[in-house]
Amino acid sequence: MFFSIFPLVVSLYLSFARVRFARGGVEVQFVGLANYHKLLFGSEQAHLLGVLASPSPLGWLVFLALLAGTVFLLVNYARSTGRTALGLVLRTAFAVLFLALAWLAVSTLNRDGRPGTLMVTLVYVYVGIACQYLIGLGLALLTAQDLPGRRFFRVAFMLPMMITPVGVAYMFRMLADTGRGPFAPIWQAMGLGDFSWVNDPWGARAAVLIGDIWQWTPFMFIVLLAAIEGQAQEPIEAAVVDGASRWQIFRHITLPQILPVSTALILIRMIEAYKIIDLPNVLTNGGPGTATESLTLHAFIAWRTLDIGSSAAIAYLLMVLVTVMSVAFVQFVRRRTTEIV
Repeated sequence: MFFSIFPLVVSLYLSFARVRFARGGVEVQFVGLANYHKLLFGSEQAHLLGVLASPSPLGWLVFLALLAGTVFLLVNYARSTGRTALGLVLRTAFAVLFLALAWLAVSTLNRDGRPGTLMVTLVYVYVGIACQYLIGLGLALLTAQDLPGRRFFRVAFMLPMMITPVGVAYMFRMLADTGRGPFAPIWQAMGLGDFSWVNDPWGARAAVLIGDIWQWTPFMFIVLLAAIEGQAQEPIEAAVVDGASRWQIFRHITLPQILPVSTALILIRMIEAYKIIDLPNVLTNGGPGTATESLTLHAFIAWRTLDIGSSAAIAYLLMVLVTVMSVAFVQFVRRRTTEIV
């Protein structure tokens, strides 16, 4: 317990301080909320939150739809018989945070805006996890069938998980080289010999995202395969006798049975994915500019430049974000999972 709490307390104090290295030691000066103010409203705002611009018509449509859905859920909870004052306050606070992040997304993810490290991290987490889960589920459903060679494919699909993140980053750095990489003849034949994935902001983000999906899909695959093979067979056999289609069996029998495992799996990956640093650091070094920097890489770069206070403040902002999003995810799916199961 001591080794868990002590670093948290020290780093929390450092997030409110300015650390200077001097002869014979360090000087720690308490500066209050100055580090957080610099990140959220000061000189580091564009780095952390990005450059905001007027949303496109599609962005306005998405934001208004999210606003309407959030208000509907809050009103629905306020009218329910199981409501509590604390639950209403926490849900209102999360709704405000969610809408603020939604506004940040529609304001920075457009032609005139520029996403900061916060929005880039959210893209890595949620786009990456959605792709990993869907691909992993598809592969698990395929290899759960009685097909020839399925044992070989089960092993082959797990190989990316055995490689270290740094190794994956160097491999994708080589593959993304359209001039000297192993696929250079193909890129040149397609007219992309002079194109560099890592010099284009969204090309670089896509390269990081593809590398992360490639490495962590096997984790989703192996856990979902175990859940699918462990499901009860009697309901499936009864459904087959009654003439149910494969989609009906998956929708009404398989999916409800693997839903608790899927919830835990997504939660574990969500917590882990927020800390992504290896791929953007090695593959693109956070560039071009700060286009591919995650929050963890942002904190690491601040620490490397001896801005210890800002680094600790970024780490605490990340911890609060991970905690709030994880708790909200668990609360959101727990009741629905219980109802379905």
